[in-house]
This record gives sequence, C-alpha cells and structure tokens, in this order.
Amino acid sequence: MGMFDEIEALIKPGISEKALSDAIHQLGLERHGLRTHWHKRVVRSGENTLAPFEENPPDRIIGEDDILIVDLGPVFEAWEADFGRTYVLGNDPDKIRLRDALEPMWKDVKAQYDARPDMSGSELFAIANKAAEDAGFVWGAPLAGHIVGSFPHERIPKDKITLYIAEANKGSMISTGKGGYTRHWILEIHLRDPQGRFQGFYEQLLTV
Repeated sequence: MGMFDEIEALIKPGISEKALSDAIHQLGLERHGLRTHWHKRVVRSGENTLAPFEENPPDRIIGEDDILIVDLGPVFEAWEADFGRTYVLGNDPDKIRLRDALEPMWKDVKAQYDARPDMSGSELFAIANKAAEDAGFVWGAPLAGHIVGSFPHERIPKDKITLYIAEANKGSMISTGKGGYTRHWILEIHLRDPQGRFQGFYEQLLTV
C-alpha cells in the first residue's frame, strides 16, 4: 500500500483540514520516516481547492460529499519529491468526473512531452491547457509544473519563468541546473469545475 492509499483511509467527513494535515504528517513520520519537506503541506477541501498554492485559506471541515486535494513535498535522502492527489467523498458525479480525469490527462500530457522532450515550458503549458479545455474543464493555475532536484530546492530570486512550466518560459526543458546536472521536472494537472465551484490536482515526476 502506497502512502496516498494510506492517506485515503484517514479522510472522513467531519474532520478539519488541519486535523487531516496533522494526521498525514504523523503517518509520514511513523510509517515512512519523512522528517523534512521542502514546501508546505497542502490539504484543502471544497471551495478551498480553488485557492492558489501560496494562499492559506481558513481551515474548513470536510463534508459528506466533498472533494479535497493533498499536496506533499517530502525529501527522501536529500532529494526532493512532489506528489499531489485528489480525493472525493460521496457520489457527486461532477466531482467524480473531475477526479477521474486527472491521472489519464497527466499521462496523455506526459506522452506528448516524451515525444518531444526539448519543447519549451510554454509549449508544454499550452498542451496541458488544451487537454483541460478539450475535456470540458477550465485550467486552474498559472503553471503546469516546476523543476525539482537536490535539497534545498534550486531557486533564482524572483524567477517565476525559467524554473516553471508556464506560458512565459520559452526555453527548452532540456537544461542544466546548479552543478551541471540535467534538470528534472514535476508535471502538474490543475482542473477546475466549469462552474467554478471546486478544483482538482494531480502531480508527480515528469522526467523519468
């Protein structure tokens, strides 16, 4: 059983996002030895799934027919990882359709990248946006991924372009970072409900 399967067993109506986040932290520590994370742990449900990553919406109680996202940035033996998944409680068909579209779309966008890995970040961002539109969703973020590597995370001050899969990044995704290593990328899929009620999220390593 993987960690995200174990997390699913913790999710239930009536608990707060913060309580679930604390339980996930304890699970990672006790079962997987995860002590360090390079970005904040994100657990959001309902309308909070619409908030940008950098925001901190008010804590919310998870409902009976709810949707929630979990975004983790663990560090394994000095190497960063980044995983995001979406869960649905209950039988709301719109939430289930969005959740079930995420992983297949991630795989489709990855396949297009694998066919031409020297494409620019801008091109891959456009591919991801088109996939969302073609499936009847709205793209829900200003990016479709970012670099990942050795800890601590490589950063260039105020650089929101070359380290991101985003519209403004016209550079090839085949590039080298600090130390001359080939950069690895995380691909993110952000799907927003067409009525703007909620959002789903799926991410993992692209360049493997």
